[in-house]
Amino acid sequence: MDTTKIEDRQERKKVKRAARKKAAPKAKRTTPRGSNKKKVKKLARGQSKR
Repeated sequence: MDTTKIEDRQERKKVKRAARKKAAPKAKRTTPRGSNKKKVKKLARGQSKR
């Protein structure tokens, strides 16, 4: 939904809120958020990081 042409902030908010209400609800996530992020290995004890 493009609101770049609307100058007035309140008007823009009103349009966006209406569009949000009208939109279909999003489905629940099937996988946890951040599940495909790189996992950081724990460093060996006693080893300095830098």
